Amino acid sequence: MQPHEVLRHALEQANGSALVAFLTAGYPEPERFLQILEEVEGVADAVEIGVPFTDPMADGVTIQRSSQAAIKKGISLRWILDQLAARKTKPAAPILLMSYLNPLLAFGFDKLAARANEVRVSGFIVPDLPYEESAPLKDCLDTHGLALVQLVTPATPSGRLTQLCKMSQGFVYAVTRTGITGGKTELPLELAEYLGTVKAAAQVPVCAGFGVREREQVKLINQYTDGVIVGSALIEALERGESAAAFLKELRL
Repeated sequence: MQPHEVLRHALEQANGSALVAFLTAGYPEPERFLQILEEVEGVADAVEIGVPFTDPMADGVTIQRSSQAAIKKGISLRWILDQLAARKTKPAAPILLMSYLNPLLAFGFDKLAARANEVRVSGFIVPDLPYEESAPLKDCLDTHGLALVQLVTPATPSGRLTQLCKMSQGFVYAVTRTGITGGKTELPLELAEYLGTVKAAAQVPVCAGFGVREREQVKLINQYTDGVIVGSALIEALERGESAAAFLKELRL
């Protein structure tokens, strides 16, 4: 299978309860990066590795803080790829790199795609790259079968949402800035309708990022999607010195 197909298959195998975990590369300590990554791979169905960036405008305070700390310790896209290359074993779950566009441009798209494929990366998520401007990167990723995951939000117009869902590879990243409010037995109607629309339009699994912190939230969200994305809560658990694997196991259905 192509790398993007491996990603899709891994999420589909979770039977509607996929768990995608986000880590900021090299945080909290660079020397623990591969250890933490292996722990997370042992529990999650896919792992997003965040490439630290000076202006992570699409991220919340926790990820911004971790990104700035990682940059101060010298973490870069090249460092991440070299770390992945140094691994002795094959990844236990598909790996994606989540990066803003500038580091990818600086590395060079052709070289990046080839190197990512060498180190067993399955795809990329690029929050500040509009689909209409993505062809130069996408063409290079397609050469190696790497996914370019598309993001949609509750504000995405319906026609555009349908297009993005159709073009996304691996999975569709359903973003929402609206947290889960009220009881834990149902989502707010507007969120349920939004996720239903995304699910109906998608040709690959749909995973939603909601600031998930509890098992009951995972159960609730998975009524409407194929999986959830856990980021800030996992980073905060690492900051508290907790085990990444133990934290994620508490969220698994």
